[in-house]
Formats: sequence, structure tokens, C-alpha cells
Amino acid sequence: MIVSLVYKVTRKLLAVPAVILCRDAAKDAELLVLRHENAVLRRQLTAPVRYEPTDRLWFAALSSLIPRLRWVQVFPVTPGTLLAWHRRLIARKWDYSKHRSGPGRPPTASALKALVLRLARENPRWGSRRIQGELVRLGQPIGTTTVWGILTAAGIDPAPRRVGPTWREFLTAQAEGVIACDFLHIDLVDLRRMYALVFLEHGTRRLHVAGVTAHPTGLWTVQQARNLAVELGVRLDSLRFLLRDRDAKYTASFDAVFEAEDVEVIKSPPRAPRANAHCERVIGTLRREVLDHLLIWNETHARQVLDACARHYNHHRPHQAREQLPPLAQEHPAPVADPTAHQLLRTRVLGGVINEYRHVA
Repeated sequence: MIVSLVYKVTRKLLAVPAVILCRDAAKDAELLVLRHENAVLRRQLTAPVRYEPTDRLWFAALSSLIPRLRWVQVFPVTPGTLLAWHRRLIARKWDYSKHRSGPGRPPTASALKALVLRLARENPRWGSRRIQGELVRLGQPIGTTTVWGILTAAGIDPAPRRVGPTWREFLTAQAEGVIACDFLHIDLVDLRRMYALVFLEHGTRRLHVAGVTAHPTGLWTVQQARNLAVELGVRLDSLRFLLRDRDAKYTASFDAVFEAEDVEVIKSPPRAPRANAHCERVIGTLRREVLDHLLIWNETHARQVLDACARHYNHHRPHQAREQLPPLAQEHPAPVADPTAHQLLRTRVLGGVINEYRHVA
């Protein structure tokens, strides 16, 4: 600011002779430029020419007394450099960065932001205006737009859309009452093909292998549905929907077995395996982890392998959807402080295709 003021005063003082002696002002200014350039050169005989802030101020001030067409012949720098020095000196006059902490309004206190988010979480039917009114009543003056900005930055939707479960909570609640089924084919050593009917409970991820056969007819499928109903027993009352595809082996008698237990049958769209994604995923898991690494000899062998897979899947294999808990587990074991204090026991399932680990008691 002081440099800008000095520059302005210098220009005013140099303008006085320009008014009195219009003809000789330019000539005198050129002489002053040459004299100052000589002083700069004498000051820096052994070093490259560098212009100090006072030199730039003096040259920029004298440029107003000399016609612009003669700047190239008079000044030791280009006209662009002179204009840049002039702009930089003038800009200092309007620089207020040292007089304030930052542009715009002061930031909202973090404690006040936390209070806004707390009121929004505890009162899902309150909008930004209602929250702003409550804060004013509590002695926290804040604008409605500020409250709205805090809620938007935190990803909180406006009221009343915050009422009710989220989409993830809704799907999780519905999953407790859904069971899905699908067919899994197995190729034997002699190139014959076997078929297995599997059921998967969405809520617990529990796997049921209903049966294995080389000829999955409609009557066979109905019998497997009856066997599953007997196996589930009273737990069948907690199921509301059966999800299946449009395979012709699912006859009306198959649907009647579940409808008799007040379970609604939902058919997935044609050629849409993603509509039954959980069942497709468990079939892929069985293939990748077991079936692709074994030679299956006959139907009995296939049944034994699938039963072993189901036991491992339900009792030991962790699942991300259940926070790494197996389907039949209720809670995680107590954390072990020192892993080396307990011996680790490995159980080989299906000849080592699957390994299960547990601590020795």
C-alpha cells in the first residue's frame, strides 16, 4: 500500500513540469531515464542487470511523460514490461488480502454444524426452516440457507423424504421373507449331466440342496418342494415370497406347495438371470470353489459333494452380507488377543479342496 502511494505521488509530481513545459518535458524525462539506467549499470558491473522495486517504480512513473512510440528507443526494457510494472503497482492499491481472513462470509463453527446434523437425525420430519427456528430458540443465530447447505453437504435429503427406511433397509427387510430356487447342472466323468435343485434363503443366506437327478421332471421337482417344506417346518411361516425363473419344470403343482403355506410365487423376467442374482451367485460359488476342481463319478457322488458344500457354506463360510458371519452363526467369537497362544487346526473338506480353520480348545 505504501509503495502504491509513493508511486502515485511520484506521478503527480512529474506531471507538474509536463504541464508547464510541454515541449521539454519528454526530453527531460528521456534524460532522467538514461541517467537512471547508467546508475543501474554502474551498480551492477559484475553481475547481470536486475531492477530493484525502486527502479521499476521510477521507470514506470517516467513512462507517462514520454510518448509511447519512443519507449522502445528510450527504455532498457520492452513496453510490455513497463505496462506490467505499472499494473502491478496499481494493483497493490486495491489489495485487501491483509485486512481480512478470507473471501466471503466467515465459516460456520463445527459445533454448530454438528448440532444441525443431530437435529436432522433425531427429527426426520424437520426441514431446514424448522431446524433453523429451533436453533434460534436455543440462542444459535443461523440462516435457513446455511442450514440447508449443511444438510446438503452431509447428504441428508430434505424432509419429508427422510421419513421411513432407506432403500438398503427396505431390501434388507424384504430379504428376510424371500427364498429363491434354481437348477445347477453337473457334468460327470463319463460326460453325463446331472441336475441339482438348490434353494437359498435371502435373509440368512442359508443354502438347501433339495436333490440331484439325471431327469428333472415336473413330478420330481414337486417332490423336492414338498421335502423342503417338511425340512423348513415352522420356519416356512416366516417366508413370504418364492423367487424362481420360468423353467417348464416348475409346474402349477410346484407353486401350489408353497401357496398352501401362504408363500407367494414370483417369476423372474425371461432371460434375466440378474433378477435372481443371489441364487446365481451361490451357484457360481459352488462351481468356482468345488465343482471345477473335482471329478464327479455318479449321482451318489454328486449328492455327497453337494451336501459337503452345503454344510461348509452354512456353518463355516463367511458372508459379506452378514458381516462375515456364516448363515447359521449368530455372533462372532470373542477376539483373540494373542494369535500365537492358540494352536490353529485345519480341517480338510473334500480331500483338501476346501479348508476350514478353528482354534484348538
